[in-house]
Amino acid sequence: MSLIDRSAEHSSLPFSKVDWPAIRRDFPLLTQQPYGKPLAYLDNAATTQKPNIVIDSVAHFYRFDNANVHRGVYQLSERATAAFEAARDKIKYFLNAPLREEIIFVRGATEAINLVAQSYARPRLKPFDEILISAMEHHSNIVPWQMVCKQTGAQLKVIPINDNGEIMLDSYRALLSEKTKIVAITHLSNALGSIPPVQKMITMAHAREIPVLLDGAQAAAHFKVDLQTLDCDFYTFSGHKIYGPTGVGMLYGKKSYLEAMEPYQGGGEMISRVSFESSDYNSLPYKFEAGTPNIAGVVGLAAALGYINTIGLDNIRQREQQLLNYATQALEQTAGLRIIGMAKHKASIISFVLDSAHPHDISTILDQQGVAIRAGHHCAMPLMTRFNVPATARASFSFYNNESDIEQLVQSLQLVNQIFSGKMGE
Repeated sequence: MSLIDRSAEHSSLPFSKVDWPAIRRDFPLLTQQPYGKPLAYLDNAATTQKPNIVIDSVAHFYRFDNANVHRGVYQLSERATAAFEAARDKIKYFLNAPLREEIIFVRGATEAINLVAQSYARPRLKPFDEILISAMEHHSNIVPWQMVCKQTGAQLKVIPINDNGEIMLDSYRALLSEKTKIVAITHLSNALGSIPPVQKMITMAHAREIPVLLDGAQAAAHFKVDLQTLDCDFYTFSGHKIYGPTGVGMLYGKKSYLEAMEPYQGGGEMISRVSFESSDYNSLPYKFEAGTPNIAGVVGLAAALGYINTIGLDNIRQREQQLLNYATQALEQTAGLRIIGMAKHKASIISFVLDSAHPHDISTILDQQGVAIRAGHHCAMPLMTRFNVPATARASFSFYNNESDIEQLVQSLQLVNQIFSGKMGE
């Protein structure tokens, strides 16, 4: 029986009573045995696996409810519209957003950041204005701002980090000025696992009336996000990193900002009236949702959020911290291994280098042992430069992982050392 079948039983369980092996069984992909080895899927920062409830909800939509939303006055369309808008409500409550019309459906965090860059920032920026980002950003929170700077003559300023992968708050404070027009920072580094002190950073920016965007692509799956407490001006995440389908995500924006922004794209759904002379735009949130959305993806995302709530984000965070601590201690015992990024506040992501082998070779050998990790720059090339490494290997953990996955990782890394030291068979 899956976790979802016992949702009422699990919804209020204390951490000590959560049946983690049963939860793992809710993810059918994890039963595979690549190369005849148990699958240790440790690339959750890239994308998470999907529980049965998400897979089934998407299939159910296509089998029974498939129709376009908002436009039809027949039963199928009304059912599809109801499911689509119910997902918006679910996201509102999941993030404790003030208003449902502040939730915009997009393809993912990348599109959301581009939307803010083009619809909010670009019309307001002048030459020599400044945008602040941090040294640990994903390319999706770098390149859109570089594009806007090129378009407007504004300048991109980078908040430095220390050797542990932590934001240097004094430097951040010094960078804030009357030239700063927006701060855009990650809520959780995809390459290091570092959790920046975003609450303090938002407060400091707001003291100067500077809006803040948080890239929550990694964070939303790992701990509770309360937008009313954070008081950030924009927030985004991608569905596929939070156990939902690919190709769907959301942007939260404060209503006052969204109402003042021009639409990012034009076309169906985002209009209220069209003539050849001019067009009037729809009200929020539809003003930013041009065209037919990924309806099945939105339905699947809603199912994913319901699943997470069933387990409980506090339980998820505690379990993932257990795995992070276990993995950190085990990896630190591996010869020639160095962890990149040891922030005091960190989620379940470990980037590392191994003296004996390049990260790509590590990943290739680990794959043959059934261990799936990421190797490369993790869409954070400037961060790799900061730590003077061409790439890292990265193991990222979810609540469905277990200690056996970590032991399989460590044993496979020992094999890498043996292969590249020429000691195989000794």
